[in-house]
Amino acid sequence: MDTVIRGARIVDGSGAPAGPVGPEVGLRDGRIAAIGRGLTGRRVVDADGLVLCPGFVDMHAHSDLELLRDRDHSAKLAQGVTLEVVGQDGLSYAPVDDRTLAEVRQAVTGWNGDGDDIDFDWRDVAGYLDRLDRGVAVNAAYLVPHGTVRMLAVGWADRPATDGELDRMRALVAEGLAQGAVGLSAGLTYAPGMYADGRELAELCRVTAAHGGYFCPHHRSYGAGALEAYAEMVALARATGCALHLTHATLNFGVNEGRAGELLALLDEALADGVDLTLDSYPYLPGCTTLAALLPSWAAEGGPGATLGRLADPATAEEIRRAMEETGSDGCHGVPVDWHTVEVSGVADPALGHWVGRRLRGFAEARELLRADRLGTTILQHVGHEENVRAVMRHRAHTGGSDGILRGARPHPRAYGTFPHYLGHYVRELGVLSLEECVAHLTSRPAARLRLPDRGLVREGYRADLVLFDPVTVAAGATYDTPRALPVGVPHVWVNGEAAVRDGRRTSAVAGRAVRRQPWR
Repeated sequence: MDTVIRGARIVDGSGAPAGPVGPEVGLRDGRIAAIGRGLTGRRVVDADGLVLCPGFVDMHAHSDLELLRDRDHSAKLAQGVTLEVVGQDGLSYAPVDDRTLAEVRQAVTGWNGDGDDIDFDWRDVAGYLDRLDRGVAVNAAYLVPHGTVRMLAVGWADRPATDGELDRMRALVAEGLAQGAVGLSAGLTYAPGMYADGRELAELCRVTAAHGGYFCPHHRSYGAGALEAYAEMVALARATGCALHLTHATLNFGVNEGRAGELLALLDEALADGVDLTLDSYPYLPGCTTLAALLPSWAAEGGPGATLGRLADPATAEEIRRAMEETGSDGCHGVPVDWHTVEVSGVADPALGHWVGRRLRGFAEARELLRADRLGTTILQHVGHEENVRAVMRHRAHTGGSDGILRGARPHPRAYGTFPHYLGHYVRELGVLSLEECVAHLTSRPAARLRLPDRGLVREGYRADLVLFDPVTVAAGATYDTPRALPVGVPHVWVNGEAAVRDGRRTSAVAGRAVRRQPWR
């Protein structure tokens, strides 16, 4: 064996109760080669007192460029994450042409940086996945981003797609899935994806279903009208037969306090009717997005340059203010912006760093910052409810996703702490989930959604994506004041059989590769 792990208590990812200490687990050629007694290997890891489980799957990650620029990537590896799903919220970097690449780079600067340090030597999904295969810190799966596809076919116009444009979108989605994407994402409060009507989404979901992928929508509202927005997505899955994964599934803002039960009843009814449905959530209250995302949809029509032009015009800016502060912008989920909840977490222009950590006092400040930072500002929105968070994470279709933005001076702590926070706070301290149940939420359930027949369980023949953690001490180190502090209690992580974290320290291994869609057994 290359490595033998001895003395661990195995929580195998299935949700079944953990057995007694042992047996040993042997790794060879990137897989779990043997589980038994008396194994020998070139390296033996003494796991006395530790839990061995499958590597964690981050079902909602924004590491699209970070994987390429940061070979260390301890933000995720130190948590025990061995697979991330990128291409989220309908906006990413493939498929593109030269025009749309420039547009999407500006549109999501707040998520991933401008990318001026990246060699964009790809234009399609296959090229991006091939780039990952050169070696990255963790494995990564990719979703075809609907908003980017719409940029290619329609542009930034707020109108239904023509038949010809819809044909092109169908072809682009089919091509991306054929090249290895695991599904289709959408950002229905982000331009230009928010301009899509139900017909467009249904047609693209049918293409996705035909290729065995799943639809992963950031739906139209998480605030006013949130339950209606969830219902729209469930109805879409019913009508098209497409598997549905509800991303960062939560209910935010004051209008939704205590309403998680209504959401879960909707999901239970759909599951009982045979809808293939899963969801993910992060174990924190605030949300995180770009400041520009709060603008009304009409202000984003035409792309980032047009948005900046509207903000520069005093009369148009006043219309934007009324929509945000009085009417309730669709960009802010139909809820008037409560500026006290909006905290600046990052800026694209370092000269604007004095804004970071401040709560905005009104639209005038927001407008000033958006113009100066050319829409690159990221924010935290303190609008969540603890009872909703706990109720959602208990659901049988739940998986874990960080929604972690890794850029900015003060990113959301979920980027560095989501998975240890589940295990330390919600399992050990609060008992919201049992250890075995929580591990299943973070491993085998997402692997099943991704249709990966050899990941997500500690089984012979499975990929050796594994984590050793201390159930007594595991905890997130990241806080809102120190958001990049690494977790504790996760001393060992293997990616495809190679030690990525050893004795709590990051090794030089970059064994992660692209994980491509494959037929379900």
